[in-house]
Amino acid sequence: MLGGLIRWTLTLLLVFGLIGPIAVVAAYRVVPPPMTWLMVERMFQGHGFDRRWVPLDRISPQLVRSVIGAEDARFCEHHGFDWLAIQKAMNHNEQRPGRIRGGSTISQQTAKNVFLWPHRDWARKGLETWFTVLIETIWGKPRIMEVYLNSIEWGPGVYGAEAAAQHNFHLGADQLSPAQAARLAAIIPKPLAWKAARPGPYIQRRGGHIAAAAGTVRRDGLADCVL
Repeated sequence: MLGGLIRWTLTLLLVFGLIGPIAVVAAYRVVPPPMTWLMVERMFQGHGFDRRWVPLDRISPQLVRSVIGAEDARFCEHHGFDWLAIQKAMNHNEQRPGRIRGGSTISQQTAKNVFLWPHRDWARKGLETWFTVLIETIWGKPRIMEVYLNSIEWGPGVYGAEAAAQHNFHLGADQLSPAQAARLAAIIPKPLAWKAARPGPYIQRRGGHIAAAAGTVRRDGLADCVL
């Protein structure tokens, strides 16, 4: 009887821990992922919901370059994990424990946003690693960027590039200027507090730095795996 229970336990672990995630990731390679945990949580907090999925070719290349410049300059070079950025973040956090810096790549952020809950814990970090490997293997870089830009939070109840462009600039995501794209990328770390449409001095400066970084991304071909 004990042997049967062990076999059933191992079978369940195989199905839910291995086969299930692979099947879901494979499905999301061709269909838009539905609402995320964060979106549901924000709705219960009263933030509403506006998400308008658009394919990658209807999102301005300026925004792609801006988010790569701001969030993950080595996006096209790594396979999901930027070990250099992780080491730099660890060194920074040891020296300045009061100002924690993350080293997550766009691939890791996408895995977390789409498949997992928003609150940090070791269980989520482990699953984030597994899902990052899966989306890098099954989706590839263009699909990762497409899902990322259609899923991240860009304001109270605002998700994805199209809704963000409409809310902030009354434009489609394919019409964003370099400055507008840089300002949207600038508010990604704190989308509930920072505003792209009415930026304060800090976001104006940050947007300027990101616009310059986006220029470097274009010049050095750092977005060629996507564009």
